[in-house]
This record gives sequence, structure tokens and C-alpha cells, in this order.
Amino acid sequence: MATLTDRLLAVLQQSQVQLLADWLKAMRASLGKTAGAISEAELQGQCQEFIQLLGAAIAAGSLADVADDHWRPMREFLTGISRSRGRQGFSPTETATFVLSFREPIATHLRRAEGAASDQLLDDLAIINKLLDKLGLFTTEIHQQTREELIRRQGDEMLELSTPVIQLWDGILALPIIGTLDSERTQGVMEALLQQIVATRSPIAILDITGVPTVDTLTAQHLLKTVAATRLMGAECIISGIRPQIAQTIVHLGVNLGDVVTKASLADAFKLALKKLGKSISVA
Repeated sequence: MATLTDRLLAVLQQSQVQLLADWLKAMRASLGKTAGAISEAELQGQCQEFIQLLGAAIAAGSLADVADDHWRPMREFLTGISRSRGRQGFSPTETATFVLSFREPIATHLRRAEGAASDQLLDDLAIINKLLDKLGLFTTEIHQQTREELIRRQGDEMLELSTPVIQLWDGILALPIIGTLDSERTQGVMEALLQQIVATRSPIAILDITGVPTVDTLTAQHLLKTVAATRLMGAECIISGIRPQIAQTIVHLGVNLGDVVTKASLADAFKLALKKLGKSISVA
């Protein structure tokens, strides 16, 4: 008696054209509006490659464990599909549909090949559905990883944009900080500032916290760490943007800023920095 592997391979090979047509129809119905994000030719090519890889993996080994080495080409193929779907805005469910929509067409063609009354048919369908579920779950996991990587990258890009180091004058740098200053962001702030101090050989750096909504003990400690790191690089640091509310908060918290020079505005800090460099701006 032919094994399930033999029966599956026979269906994949002998009914490939009709199987592909039925699968494309089922997938288009499942995807709905998002189906238009992928061209017919591209989707057909992906489906054909899936059927070929499925046949090769089934012929090479077990149907039970998609983590086996002979399933690696299929996993690599599905990884590419899942990452592409993730970048195109597909949901995890829509991404998994690429695999899961294959269940109905393959079941239909197996029924035709084995006969609807076959005692073996139900067992065969259970094994195939379990296999396709595993592959569908794999696409979902890769899709999630892709989205997390994208969110992380966007977060890093936003962090870089929110901490620009500006050269106000020859020898004077300014770092306007906008938003909450936590430990991770403090590290980025320090790295960006120290790199520019080395690159421009600037002796003065201004930390402007006008855009920081609140200052608590932890925020003040982060500022002091940045000031200390700046001094270790041989530059003097001035903190500007000390509003009345922030000044009261710092006093209330008992935070000791030591000998750190502070100014109410960036303009005041800039004037002081020019004075320290022995320069001034004259208005004609």
C-alpha cells in the first residue's frame, strides 16, 4: 500500500496545475482587500515555489518536524515571504494565510485521489493540516520578529533625530533635549555629544532642557552624568532651559547640581559661552 508520502507526492505532481489554480483562488478570497498588494504573477510564482519545496521536503524526510534540516529550504523561503509581507503591512493572520489557505485545495485533491470514503483519508488530512499549521505558525513568528525589528529601528532613528548635536559657533556645541530623559536615552545623548566634542574639538557644550517636560531625581542624575562625561573629554558643560517650575522641583528634591553652570534660556547660555571664549556678537 502506498504511503502518505507517496500519495502526497502523486497529487503534487499530477495535479499541480489545477492545485495551483484552486490555491490562488482560495488565497485571493481569504486575503480580501490586501490581495491587491501583491501582483498575480508574483503570487503565482511564490505558490509554485512553495509546492516545489513542499514536495522536495516531503520526499526527503518526515512530515512531523518542520525543524529538521531537510525543511531548511522551505523555512528560508517562508522567512523571505513573511518578512516581505511584514514590510508591506500585512497582519500576522494575513501572512499565515499564504500557507493555511493551501489546506482546502490539497484536501480536495487528496479526496479525489483516494476517494471520499477512504478510511485513510481522515488520517492523511489530519497529518497534512498539522504540518501546514506548523508552517503557518512559523510565518507568524517571523512576521512578528520583522515588525519588532522595524519598530526598534524606527525607535533608534527617532532617538537620533530627537538628540541632534548642533554647532552654534566655532568651539560651541548645543544639544537640545526634547522629551523624557531615561537611562537608555542618556547613553545615546552622551555618545552623540562626546563624539562631536572629539570631532570638532569644542571646549564648550550646552545641554538645553527646554523641551524636557519634567525633571525628577533620576533625570537630574542623568544630566549630571552627561556633564561629568563631557568634562572628562576636556569640555565645559552649561545647562540651559531651567524654567521656574524646574528650578523649584530641583530645590524641592534636594538635588545638588554642584558647580554646574545653569541658565534660563539657550540664548543666555550661548552668550555666556561666547564670553568664556573671549568672543562677542556685535549688532550693526
